[in-house]
Amino acid sequence: MASNTAIMGNLPSGIGICATIPDILYLPELVFGGLVWILVACTLVVPHNPQGWVMFVSVFCFTMTFIWLVVFACGGHRNRGIWAAADFAYHGIAAFFYLSASVALAKVTLDMNDGNLTQNYKLDISAVVFSYVATLLYFIHTILSAIRWKSF
Repeated sequence: MASNTAIMGNLPSGIGICATIPDILYLPELVFGGLVWILVACTLVVPHNPQGWVMFVSVFCFTMTFIWLVVFACGGHRNRGIWAAADFAYHGIAAFFYLSASVALAKVTLDMNDGNLTQNYKLDISAVVFSYVATLLYFIHTILSAIRWKSF
C-alpha cells in the first residue's frame, strides 16, 4: 500500500506518465476519443445538432488531453497542488461532456434504426460504444485524480 501512495502522491513528468496512476489513462483516452471522432466524422446523420455536439466534445477532449499529456511529459507543472486540482477539474468536465455526448449519440443512433444493419448504422453503434468507453476512462481518471489531489 505504501508504494501505491507514493505513486498516487506525486505528479509525474517525463516518461513517468506512462507508469503512474492515473496518468497511464492518457493514452487510452486519446485512442478511444480519436476513434469516436473518426467514426462520427465518417457517418452522415440527418439530425446534425447532436452530432455536432459529439464532434465538439471528441475534438475538444482529444486536443486538451493531448496538450495536458505534453505539459505533464515536459514537466511544465511546477506548483503541484494547483496542477493536481486542475487535473481533477479537467477530467471531471471531460467526463461530464463525454457522458452528455454519449447519451445524445445513443439517442440519434437508436432513432435511425430501421431494422437494417447498414454500414452507417454499424459505424454509429461503434461510435456509441467507444464514446461510453471514453466516458468511463475519463470518469476513472477523475476519481483517481481526486484521490491524488487530496493526498497533497
